[in-house]
Amino acid sequence: MTLVSKETLEVKRRWPLQKVQHIIYPLYFPVSILVLWQLAGTFGLVEEHILPTPLKIASTFWILLANGELPVHFLASGQRVIFGFLLGALTAIILGIATGFSKIAQQLIDPSLQMLRTVPLLSLIPLFILWFGVGEFGKVLMIALGAFFPVYVNIFLGIRLVDQKLYEVTGILQYSFKEKLTKLIFPSAMPNLLLGLRLAMGTSWLVLVVSEMMGASAGIGYMIQDARAYSQTDIVFVGLILFIILGKFTDSLVGLIEKRALKWRDTYKG
Repeated sequence: MTLVSKETLEVKRRWPLQKVQHIIYPLYFPVSILVLWQLAGTFGLVEEHILPTPLKIASTFWILLANGELPVHFLASGQRVIFGFLLGALTAIILGIATGFSKIAQQLIDPSLQMLRTVPLLSLIPLFILWFGVGEFGKVLMIALGAFFPVYVNIFLGIRLVDQKLYEVTGILQYSFKEKLTKLIFPSAMPNLLLGLRLAMGTSWLVLVVSEMMGASAGIGYMIQDARAYSQTDIVFVGLILFIILGKFTDSLVGLIEKRALKWRDTYKG
């Protein structure tokens, strides 16, 4: 009892320190870079119009936020990403489930989709402009196409990688088709699906930038392109940093869902 109590107290004593370390350790590298960056600009080692200092970028950020320009661009980009991502991911899930369960659907649909997957997405920009112009529909459709393939490929593989022996066991236990789906196939395919969603979200932000640069009146990509034309490097950095924050936020959100949904997995933590 005494030994157990000492071990318990030791764990409780170390837990706050481990929690603080978990928060602080990832900040060491970026904070060091920011400090060196600021010092280089302060002492004139780098010209400000080429590489503005972090304080200058922060000042520009607050100015754009205060005058309402940044929220307008943020909302425009956010709407495009959300609609495009949902359209692409939902379509991919439907087709992935169809080809994953049916060999006939796989033979009819999958070869064509795999051929389309090899086409560089950015090479389709001129075609999208000719077909849909520079309006919102073309941008959303391009984002949806970027989000489609990561989700489709991963959910297809997730379904096909279900252990055949486990599937046979469900037959012996006389599981209904619904029980096979909910208790075996979907839980087994969930890691692949969530991985596909994380990859698709990252691709969506990438395609958003390109689509807004090719023609838009609002959006973070448009703001970066407009700032580049006027050599406003600080605004360009504001847009880039905003993309980094949004990309990290959405990736962490899917990662949190993954952590909650996959508690049953016993995986190596490092």
